[in-house]
Amino acid sequence: MKKLITLLTLAFLALLIVPVLVARTNSPDQRNFEFVELADTSFREISFENASQELMLAGMLFVPDGEGPFPAAVIIHGSGTSRRDNGWYLTLTKYLQDKGIVVLLPDKRGSEKSEGDWRTASFEDLATDTVAAVDFLKHQEQVAISEIGVIGMSQGGHFAPVAAAQSGDIAFIVNVVGGAIPMHDQLVYEENHNLRQIGVLPGLSDVLAYPAAWSLIRIRQKTFWSAIGNFDPIPYWQRTSVPSLVLYGEQDTNVPSAESAARLRALQNPEIEVKIYEGSGHALEDPIGRGNTIIRKETLDDIRDFILSVSEGS
Repeated sequence: MKKLITLLTLAFLALLIVPVLVARTNSPDQRNFEFVELADTSFREISFENASQELMLAGMLFVPDGEGPFPAAVIIHGSGTSRRDNGWYLTLTKYLQDKGIVVLLPDKRGSEKSEGDWRTASFEDLATDTVAAVDFLKHQEQVAISEIGVIGMSQGGHFAPVAAAQSGDIAFIVNVVGGAIPMHDQLVYEENHNLRQIGVLPGLSDVLAYPAAWSLIRIRQKTFWSAIGNFDPIPYWQRTSVPSLVLYGEQDTNVPSAESAARLRALQNPEIEVKIYEGSGHALEDPIGRGNTIIRKETLDDIRDFILSVSEGS
């Protein structure tokens, strides 16, 4: 009996370890992506107050050349601490600025020059930061602005409709790879794919994803997960009454694109347009063999066209 247990244990360890070792010698996409650097941009330092939460927030305002009026967008950050030199954000921001759209790229609360702590904030709390940024743009006298909307990046897209529900001044929503499923479910999906990426076999990763997610929720990131709970964005998307563009990558290993798209389409909300880009992952990057840009040109063009169409149609 002891020999059988030993053999089973060894077999399990081999099943777990050998694929991981093989995966390390056969790494997936390791391209050096092209993106905009902070030194290549032109912006104005700004600060504004979130009076409802008694926080002073900071950020960068990117203004196009010309007199305007310009449509404008506030970026909603994804998970974790924000950095001003994030090439994913800057690539989108500079592109929109060059195309005649004002962009306010704030420092997420508790990051760079902004007060507060995102780790203890609910999504409803974080949405008030976005509303404060929209209010800041609304009262700008130096820049002629027409419509103001929000662009939620990754987790920021997950709760972008919360900001729209809190403010009547938001004219449009762009959700860039923000999931449309409950947060706990998305975490299990992400942990499953994290395990697969290090070589754990499918099936085994399906099982191990649950304790991995549990350890984050209950131990490693308990404060954060207690704040955001099992947030489900669908009720907010159901009530969304402004034009909304939701963009997903077919091969996203952070967000279940197909399931998220299906949930949004099932709402039959005429204001929501959903698009999935074949061959792209979570960054909506160029598909392998078609370039090395961190955000594919098609995505940038789609976001620009959507914002300008809302502005022209208002």
